[in-house]
Amino acid sequence: MNTSRRTLLAAALGGGVGAAAGVPALDTPAHAASWQQKWAPSASGAGLGAFETIEDDRADSHTAAHPHIYATGDNWRFTMHTVDRDTSTDRQRHEVTGLRNGSGANYLKWTEGQTWRVTYSMYIPSSLKATTTFTHIMQMKQPGAGTSPMVVQSLRRVNGVQTIELKLPIDDILVGRTNLEPLHDRWTDVDFRIKVGNGSAGSVRWILKSGSTTVVDVSRAGVDTFLADRVRPKWGIYRSLGDTSGSLQDCYLLLTNLRGYQLV
Repeated sequence: MNTSRRTLLAAALGGGVGAAAGVPALDTPAHAASWQQKWAPSASGAGLGAFETIEDDRADSHTAAHPHIYATGDNWRFTMHTVDRDTSTDRQRHEVTGLRNGSGANYLKWTEGQTWRVTYSMYIPSSLKATTTFTHIMQMKQPGAGTSPMVVQSLRRVNGVQTIELKLPIDDILVGRTNLEPLHDRWTDVDFRIKVGNGSAGSVRWILKSGSTTVVDVSRAGVDTFLADRVRPKWGIYRSLGDTSGSLQDCYLLLTNLRGYQLV
């Protein structure tokens, strides 16, 4: 690839040449791939209609607190109580899936070979702590019951330290990790990018910003980000009850300014 084409690819991802791994080839030398916005719901307007599916207390374990997931002002709120249980009773789950535009089956499908990006802001209160077992607040999964995640953004306690991390579970690859506690009780901006690819054809980039400070900006190419059918994002709180640090308590998560883009 000549220098001018490589520069165009890097510019399309908003970073250096290394960040451009996994960008689709240009149609012509004169055309640079660019991010096109495909999804921009508001909590006050679309509400839960912004998502493909809602997984709110699937086991009806705590109906008195329903709904656990709802729009409030400009935010989507996920509320978790220690008594809440999923259909697998060793864990808890309140999540939304997919990117819906309008009604019916008008949702975006992330398929093999495509490159997608989601940006949003999240508010993690100090009551939502990292745990010794899994606590996921974002996942990328193939739709369907019992499917394994391809990407997880998790709150994990490592040697007693609370961290937030991005991992690729298929091959157990840690993409990046940083201290969670400085991000508690404030808004954090998330920028996540994925090329959907099987085997070694995929790539990811994960950026966290707190105010004007970039906390994390890491990428990984040559990775597996596809199982079958398509990739579907999930947000919310999904955590194991097996924590041994005493970190499980009533908590919540707020999301706002969700946006979805495709590189075309």
